[in-house]
Amino acid sequence: MIDLKQLTAEVCRIATEAGAFLKEERKSFRREQVVEKQVHDYVSYVDKESERRLVIALSALLPEAGFIAEEGSATYKDEPYCWVIDPLDGTTNYIHDEAPYCVSIALRNRTELLLGVVYEVCRAECYSAWKGGKAFLNGQEIRVSEVAELKDAFLITELPYNHQQYKQTAVHLLHELYGAVGGIRMNGSAASALCYVAAGRFDGWAEAFIGRWDYAAGALIVQEAGGKVTDFYGSEAFLDGHHIIATNGHLHPVLQRLVKEVPPQGM
Repeated sequence: MIDLKQLTAEVCRIATEAGAFLKEERKSFRREQVVEKQVHDYVSYVDKESERRLVIALSALLPEAGFIAEEGSATYKDEPYCWVIDPLDGTTNYIHDEAPYCVSIALRNRTELLLGVVYEVCRAECYSAWKGGKAFLNGQEIRVSEVAELKDAFLITELPYNHQQYKQTAVHLLHELYGAVGGIRMNGSAASALCYVAAGRFDGWAEAFIGRWDYAAGALIVQEAGGKVTDFYGSEAFLDGHHIIATNGHLHPVLQRLVKEVPPQGM
């Protein structure tokens, strides 16, 4: 049986080492090293090298696990365990030397998330959680906020690069929330946004057209911090989906109602 607490500690070490690589490479990084995978979706040698290092380290840690990864290292073939990794969440931020950007690592079995680790490079913050445990930031327990009134809510969202499919939903959200909440922010990194909800810095987050590697680790961290995570339709079976709401629990009904009123095209 896997010792999830001990395994999480090892994954924190691996994520921190990957973060140190990202930070060092940023000193000599050049924009011409970037490749556009599709419109407004970027990758560089840094993403790929970070992923290569993570695959090697995590394979040594749990040889029987497959991989779901953003930059081409996917090997998952229905193994009992699977690592879900984003070697650089917030690539556009990284390109522009703008915080935040992260390393995101989750472990799942065939049905549920088992552990999640997100290392936010610019703040040197390691968020972690394991199933049935608690959520932590640099070893200190974190909890979601207790904000229950929409007028007091500090929310975070994002405009994905699939902008035309999401445009009507984004416009509706901003129209309904503008002036009705305490504040709205965007930060360019789904993994960090989820962790900020877990730590109580924000009270809720919603985003669509994202990959499993973007949200898997952060979703478990929110859950173990006492928050709620579902897809846009309220299902907690979100692991293979591409649209997520994460909140402190109190604000979940209103965010879910808003995204259901004008759902993204193609969903």
